[in-house]
Amino acid sequence: MKVAEIYRSVQGEGFLSGQESVFVRASGCNLRCWYCDTPYASWTPEGEDLSVDEILARVDELDLSHVVLTGGEPMLFAELIPLSAGLREQGRHITIETAGTLYLPVDCDLMSISPKLANSSPNAQQAPGWTARHERTRHAPAVVRRLIDEHAYQFKFVVDELMDCADVETYLREFPEIDRTRAMLMPQGIDADGLARQSEWLEPYCREHGLHFCPRRHIEWFGFVRGT
Repeated sequence: MKVAEIYRSVQGEGFLSGQESVFVRASGCNLRCWYCDTPYASWTPEGEDLSVDEILARVDELDLSHVVLTGGEPMLFAELIPLSAGLREQGRHITIETAGTLYLPVDCDLMSISPKLANSSPNAQQAPGWTARHERTRHAPAVVRRLIDEHAYQFKFVVDELMDCADVETYLREFPEIDRTRAMLMPQGIDADGLARQSEWLEPYCREHGLHFCPRRHIEWFGFVRGT
């Protein structure tokens, strides 16, 4: 399994925000979001090929109860099945962060799904050959339904402007089985000032429409740096 990084930090997004965790970042992705904040795990995948046993050993050395399997897109890798099983044997809480386009039968305590809306697609100049592929694969309803049927979940929607909120509402209408209290809107941005400007209008919108607002606390705490 190609891994970009394994590190100890604090979860900055979602319902477990503030939880000290070990992050295992898989390197590789089946999508190409223009705003991706980890291009070293998607656009230009970096890292080393590690066996499941090697990953488990590194996680064990960092010795925390919570582990986040993220990417890139961790569900690209079949090794996620034995890796999640091994983490379960270690007695760890497992969060998997995914775009919800691929399915694997994994052990998971919290499936953190970040659906890619129309606002995620790269333009043809940025990614020749990827624009159509991204649009074709970014939405997989059957996968999403299976994931939320099998696991506790949260949804994080990246919002860049007000019109994106309408896309979120369309998405939630398509999936009436999604518990609206498990859905949150997260501002797009990679610096504290930009996120603060987005939050000024997005946080009130969430309150008015019965959705959670999802700040990106790790950027506020550490800045936009790797290993956080």
